[in-house]
Amino acid sequence: MRNQTKYLALAGLFAALTAVGAFLKLPLGEVSLTLQFLFTAMAGVVLGAKWGAASQAVYVVLGLVGIPVFTQGGGLGYVFQPSFGFLLGLIPAAAVIGALAGEKGEPRRVIPACLAGLAVLYLVGLPYMGVILNLYLGKGMSLWDIVRGGMLIYLPGDCLKIAVTAVLAPALCRAVRRA
Repeated sequence: MRNQTKYLALAGLFAALTAVGAFLKLPLGEVSLTLQFLFTAMAGVVLGAKWGAASQAVYVVLGLVGIPVFTQGGGLGYVFQPSFGFLLGLIPAAAVIGALAGEKGEPRRVIPACLAGLAVLYLVGLPYMGVILNLYLGKGMSLWDIVRGGMLIYLPGDCLKIAVTAVLAPALCRAVRRA
């Protein structure tokens, strides 16, 4: 029971950190560069698949019920934002990272786990972005425009977030195991 309480509290903490990460942003086109993926990756590595995904689900639900934790606010209407698919993608991304990273936070496992989680994030976010931009907003963007504007410009920052995660993960995993 104590272990479950610890992970529940940590899931809440990572949900809050992801919300904070949404406000540390740099606008780049249709989507802003934020620290949300950094905290999602950390949640997956530190909490594992189940609790990492739970932390991100809590974050998304909080935003959908109207708490302004997303980069542009919150509420059910946010599902019509081009970036909402990336928010949904945080949940399976954390699960994949948690499933692949291992319990020790070793960089040799964390880096490929985070890359796999990032791929999942883009596999969910990009098609959603394309649907909203083209079918809902009628922008008529090409696949190349969507990939360039929704992924390529963010990859350098994503790689930096993965590197930070890999550096911090061993110490964070040790601390969680000791707590």
